[in-house]
This record gives sequence, structure tokens and C-alpha cells, in this order.
Amino acid sequence: MNGEFGFLEPDEADAPGDEWEDLDIDEIAQTEADRIARRQDDEFDEFRKRIKNTEQFKVEASVFDDATLAALYKLTRDGHIVAFGGPISTGKEANVYEALGADDSEVAAKVYRINTSNFRHMREYLQGDPRFEGIGSDKKKVVLAWVRKEFANLTRARKAGVRVPQPIAVQRNVLVMELVGHADDRARRLAEVDVENPQTAYEVVREYMRRLYAAGLVHGDLSEYNMIIHEGELVIIDLGQAVTVHHPSAAEFLERDCRNVAAFFSRQGLEVSGDDLHEYVTAVEAKPAADPDPDTDPNPTSEE
Repeated sequence: MNGEFGFLEPDEADAPGDEWEDLDIDEIAQTEADRIARRQDDEFDEFRKRIKNTEQFKVEASVFDDATLAALYKLTRDGHIVAFGGPISTGKEANVYEALGADDSEVAAKVYRINTSNFRHMREYLQGDPRFEGIGSDKKKVVLAWVRKEFANLTRARKAGVRVPQPIAVQRNVLVMELVGHADDRARRLAEVDVENPQTAYEVVREYMRRLYAAGLVHGDLSEYNMIIHEGELVIIDLGQAVTVHHPSAAEFLERDCRNVAAFFSRQGLEVSGDDLHEYVTAVEAKPAADPDPDTDPNPTSEE
């Protein structure tokens, strides 16, 4: 080297900034996505460990499979569940757990079992409901549709002025809703209490049935076991099986509801009949068409 420096001619070098053309922007984005995914995986693993260490998981481990844990994790990340507590009630199809929601509110997390739910029973209420056409016979899809259906029914009932638990969010097989009462002081079913004023209670129930019908819904399993009392307030619960008035069995379900309710209040000393109750409930015009509640929910479920 002779110590003399020359300049390259302009056409011998890449244009300024061409060095960036060798970078794959998609690859950079993918790397960032992988980093986020790994962090979320780590957070989910930590969440899963915390849930699995709780006493209720040790007793009822079959309820919390990985897909259910993922649904709970999503509800936690979205702020619908801040802390998860113990079981309030257990059943063949679903368990209900106390939880802490946004703003320190007490909420209930209803967790449906995919494997042990009564598949045929659910299909009876889903088939013929125009909101859930095309569900088919896949068991997982049926159970997940059932959970969406309960959320949709609660939403519609609230809009109709029926006192039901406030639905909050739904994710896969988990429904988050208002906890009526407290975990250590649960609301009592109508069948468990002495009804001090049967006439007033009956008038409330029949008005709620009428409002449901006007909103295009029939409860389908209404009795003293699906109504609760808390602090003098009557609340209708368990609306998962409620069907629209267009369901082929809606008339049959409504007649059965009327018989059950009338029979209970007859035992309380009232002179009421299923026929009279049915006439009162159907004296209003039912909603002419089913609205697509599950598709417009603010918190749609994930079926994966």
C-alpha cells in the first residue's frame, strides 16, 4: 500500500440506504411476535401453576383442563377476573366458583365440563333455536354453544326487565356473571325458604315470565329450584336452556313452566292454575324474530 487513497466512482457503490434492503422486515416482526408469545406462554404457565396449587383444583382437577385454564387466563388478562376463589356449587355439567372481578366486585365463574355435560339434553334445547343453526353433533361445539346461549339469554332477559344475574363475559366454556349474594351467605332457592308473601312473589314471577315471553324467550325449566331470594329480591337463574318462541318445543316448555310455577304457589295456599298463568303470560305479543345475540356479544367466545 503506497499511502495514497482514491475515491470510488459513484456507480461502484450501492446507493445510500441500500444496506437496509437486505433486512427482512417480516422476519423482524416475526421475531417480536415470538418474543411476545414466549412471554405470554411463561405468564400462562405461571397462572396454571397458581390455579393447580389451589385446594379446589386438587379436589376437582378434572374441571380445569388446559383449554379451560386458557379461557380463565384470557378472562384474567381482560380484567374480568382478578382473583379466583373456591367453589360455590358443583354439578354434573358445571361448577360455579366465586371470584373477584373488576373494581373489587364479587362475581361468579361458571365452568362447564366438556366431557361430562349432558350432550343429548343440551341438543334438545339447541336444535330448532335459530340463533344456533348448524351446530351439528360435535360434543365440544354443543357445549360451547350452550355457554354462549346462556350468556345471550341472560343479556336478553336483562334488557327485557327480568331480574337475572348480570352477564359479564364469556370465553369458551366459562361464563362470568354477577354473584347474587355472597359466597359465605349464598342466596336461597325459593324451594328452601318460607315464602312470607306468596301472592306478591307469584305476581313477580308471572310478570317476569310475561316479560321473557314478550322478549321472545321461554325459560324451559322454571320451578322453585331455578328462582332464588336474596335480601327480599327474587331472581331467575339457570337460563342456559331457555329457548326462543320459535323453537319447535317452545309451547310445550312454556306449558310445563306454567304448571310447575302454579303447582308451587298452590302449595303456598294460592288458588292459581297453570292454564290461568299461561293465559297471562301469552297475553302479550312475543318478539317476532330472534336477534343474533351470540354474534354481537361484547365478549365473544373462543371455540378453540
